[in-house]
Amino acid sequence: MGVLAGLRRDLFDDAFAYRPLAPLAGGGPVVRRLPARIRRYAVWTPHAVVAGGALLALLIGASTHSGAFGPVTLVFAAVPAATVLMTLVRPVLAFWASLVSAPFLAALGSVWGDGPWTPATVAAHLAVLTAVAARTRPRAAFWMWMLTGVHGLFAGTVLGVGYPEGSTVLMFVSAFVLLVVALAQVRRDAEREVAAQQSVTAVERDRRTLLEERTTIARELHDVVAHHMSVVAIQAEAAPYRVQDPPPELAQAFATIRENAVAALTELRRVLGVVRAEDYEAPDAPQPTLADLGGLLGNLRAAGLDVGLTTTGAVRQLPPGVELSAYRITQEALSNALRHAPGASAKVEVAYVLGGLGVRIFNGPARGLRKPAHPVGSAGRGPRPAEPLEPAGATGSGHGLTGMRERVSMLNGEMATGPTEDGGYEVAVFLPVAKDETA
Repeated sequence: MGVLAGLRRDLFDDAFAYRPLAPLAGGGPVVRRLPARIRRYAVWTPHAVVAGGALLALLIGASTHSGAFGPVTLVFAAVPAATVLMTLVRPVLAFWASLVSAPFLAALGSVWGDGPWTPATVAAHLAVLTAVAARTRPRAAFWMWMLTGVHGLFAGTVLGVGYPEGSTVLMFVSAFVLLVVALAQVRRDAEREVAAQQSVTAVERDRRTLLEERTTIARELHDVVAHHMSVVAIQAEAAPYRVQDPPPELAQAFATIRENAVAALTELRRVLGVVRAEDYEAPDAPQPTLADLGGLLGNLRAAGLDVGLTTTGAVRQLPPGVELSAYRITQEALSNALRHAPGASAKVEVAYVLGGLGVRIFNGPARGLRKPAHPVGSAGRGPRPAEPLEPAGATGSGHGLTGMRERVSMLNGEMATGPTEDGGYEVAVFLPVAKDETA
């Protein structure tokens, strides 16, 4: 029952369905290498091949008919060609039309008296089998081959000569052709499946990278928030002792503040336990701020990076999250300039402006190499600026830009990256700060 159900789905259900043959994809491996003028017409190559097969069947039919040219010759030559052309719009119906018309054309042409196949119908049916098999599943090709053999045996028996020689030749040649087409289809389907799986894997990898970056940011901000909540708890506990004979209401209010602060700290520790990696170790020092940029630049200079710092505007203390994000963005950009642009100089510009903080990190082109350094994936395409691809402290993770964007997005800021005119690379960030957030 399962076998018959497969036969019904492949060759009987929607046999008259309109399925026009689509042109080749413009971005295919062969078409995209052609010149633009030829590419417009190259996409119609399958249609031209089918039309060529129809023309060949027409010529064979006209040349093998023994009678004088007339309506019979026209039918004898045109019908096989028409079945081939039908594969362009109704492939399954073309197979049945070619199969059914073969014995009638043999009787009409009186070329072969020993079978249902004539040279024209053999050529046409072989073209139909190939075209239909290329547009259906490999299982359908097997069913068409089997039905062709059964048809040849039945028709030859009805005509009184058993299994004719024409069917034997057709079965052998078509078996080889259909096998090649089926293998090509299996290969094509496998490539599509692999490409789809690679696409899904890339999407999942990007999502995992994004979650890892957000987890890192959450762990860092936990330390900042925990420090402030600890200060609130300590101040609330000490405040009543700074006032002589404080009213009970005031003491109770400070006690409530301290309890809420301690409860918030407890919840923060639980949240950190959820996002903590197995190998995570709590930092033994406070999270860095913009005041620590001098130490960062000193370490990078010791590592061989010529980097300078320029600060403009009224220096003021900003919210810890803003300063931490600015520090980390600078760290990631400079560490990648050190890795991907050896010998280049870099500069950091920090601007305290009304309404926020601007940070710009840029480096020049790589020096001291025979060939300029290339970002990952751009080898062999000429000189390119070195892009910041990895976060500081990472070993080839390639997620630096993702982490930067996440930090900027968290603070509702803006970020721009791109090559400079001299062949270097720059990262420009603006982090907004409300007036009431400035310490």
